[in-house]
Amino acid sequence: MQTKLEQIRKEAQDVLDKLDSLDGLNNFRIEYLGKKGKLTQILRGMGNLSPEERPKIGQLANEIRTYLEERIEIKRQLLEEEALNQRLKDETIDVTMPGKTYHRGKLHPLSIVLNEIKDIFLGLGFEIAEGPEVELDYYNFEALNIPKNHPARDTQDTFYITENILLRTHTSPTQIRVMEKQDPPIKIIVPGRVYRSDAVDATHSPIFHQVEGLVIDKNITMGDLKGTLDVFAKEMFGHRTRTQFRPHHFPFTEPSAEMDVSCTTCDGAGCRVCSYTGWIEILGAGMVHPKVLMYGGIDPEKYSGFAFGMGLDRITNLKYGIDDIRLLFENDIRFLDQF
Repeated sequence: MQTKLEQIRKEAQDVLDKLDSLDGLNNFRIEYLGKKGKLTQILRGMGNLSPEERPKIGQLANEIRTYLEERIEIKRQLLEEEALNQRLKDETIDVTMPGKTYHRGKLHPLSIVLNEIKDIFLGLGFEIAEGPEVELDYYNFEALNIPKNHPARDTQDTFYITENILLRTHTSPTQIRVMEKQDPPIKIIVPGRVYRSDAVDATHSPIFHQVEGLVIDKNITMGDLKGTLDVFAKEMFGHRTRTQFRPHHFPFTEPSAEMDVSCTTCDGAGCRVCSYTGWIEILGAGMVHPKVLMYGGIDPEKYSGFAFGMGLDRITNLKYGIDDIRLLFENDIRFLDQF
């Protein structure tokens, strides 16, 4: 038995010298010193020894156990130190290296300009209203004084889902919905997406954006409309901006007009952008037609109002000098990163 114990000591030392991991060291302890380990298995045979041999063998076994425990502890400290040094080496940070660049998201130019428009009109006491993009024919056309067989109902211009359901062609239907639910005074803007069956080119898109405005109260006049829109133009394009109104026709307003602003590129001197006229048209407007007021449940003998509508995409192009509306929809990071 003494020979076997000495063999275990030598074998354990050889194995211990070759260990290179803490997991291996833990397995070594279990293999040699555990309850079912090699040393324990030999000591279980001590019952077969003579009384004279037992003390000698027991002392030798204890010496070997103590020796192995000491060697295991030394090996553990060595492996832990090596593991720590390797970890420090792997996790070393070179503070002289340049940092990583993280690209932060930005607002889309349409969102930037829409926020500016909202701020201007909120400052003038307007509220923001919203309406559905999938609209009834009644709200999109009939209630806005666009009767059956009107050219605006042409299926080549409008995306019809059914005979009476369509994708709204303007944000004006929300005017009627608000008038049905709210008594005057009414003072709202309605931003949103609209849809028309247009071929895609530099100035047209089947999906675009509008901002509608509506004011209804007693004694509202064309002068209120002109004053409001003049303030808007100066806030949006600069205080040197001039405005002019030209007669026009819209079924839902009477009288109607289009508003021009002095060219944002040449300041009215004349250039390619404004076709050398000095003016650029940005919106349509007018006094709300009495029939539209009646469709909204408002007495035209008691109340009057004005409405206007502008293309958000067009305003954005003018604001930033963009000459192709398709850039606003292509999600080209080279373009968007400029804003």
